Amino acid sequence: MASKASAWVLLVVRLLVAVVAGLAPVAAAEEAAFDENYVVQWGEDGYHLVIRGTEANITMDQSSGAGFRSKSMYGSGFFHMRMKLPSGYTAGVVTTFYLISQPEDGNRDEVDFEFLGDKAGVPITLQTNVFVNGRGDREQRLHLWFDPAADFHDYKILWNPYQLVMFVDDTPVRVLRNLTGTVPGYPFPAKETMLIRASIWDGSDWATDGGRTKVDWSQGPFTAGYQGFDVSGCANGSATPCHSPDLWWNGGEYRNITAEQRAAYEDVKRNYVNYDYCADKARFNNTVPIECNYA
Repeated sequence: MASKASAWVLLVVRLLVAVVAGLAPVAAAEEAAFDENYVVQWGEDGYHLVIRGTEANITMDQSSGAGFRSKSMYGSGFFHMRMKLPSGYTAGVVTTFYLISQPEDGNRDEVDFEFLGDKAGVPITLQTNVFVNGRGDREQRLHLWFDPAADFHDYKILWNPYQLVMFVDDTPVRVLRNLTGTVPGYPFPAKETMLIRASIWDGSDWATDGGRTKVDWSQGPFTAGYQGFDVSGCANGSATPCHSPDLWWNGGEYRNITAEQRAAYEDVKRNYVNYDYCADKARFNNTVPIECNYA
């Protein structure tokens, strides 16, 4: 009888432990430190690029800007970076997060988030661009529905064999399907691997008012904050092929945007985009690039 009682007590204890374990909150994954996946590319002087574990600040003044890149190159993935942009008068200042193939020559592929500063009180412009085999000229520009200099926001690039989608937080702001297999001449970034890069630099010759408004160095220095140094991507040399459906970002739910995402994307195009190369027929001899017919 005593042994039966002991067995029941042990069973009850195990059940209680299981219940408590099930109710206990799961600890959040530890944020990746900068040094795990990234290295300084330029501005390594202890001032223009300052690393504080899971956060990095990059600064531009009249002497220099700064930039960093991933240690690895990637053949597919769902990449992201949390950014807080310089505030106040930032005309001419360009702050970036992008993917780029190597070598950086006339045949490169590139996917750009470029934040173009402006005069105090004028919204920062987000410009996206896509280069395929060295050809860009695919700019889209919009004013965001929030102030990107007020706090950190997540900027994401989904690049897989099926589509390229650029997100601001969880809202798609650019979508390019991969129709290279069915539409002759259709452009899609298909270089085997790309680096992740970020930078801040002087774009006075073009970034604000077509280059008419320049950087005012008396308003500097200009500092941007970066977080989110984990990488969900297929690194060069991976044992799993970068097009494999076993990689979660290549799975079925990432091969097309959802109906909800499509609605949000259409809202962005309707209410926030202020320049779209697809609508600029004069620029392309009264026609549009082929991909614009499938947007």
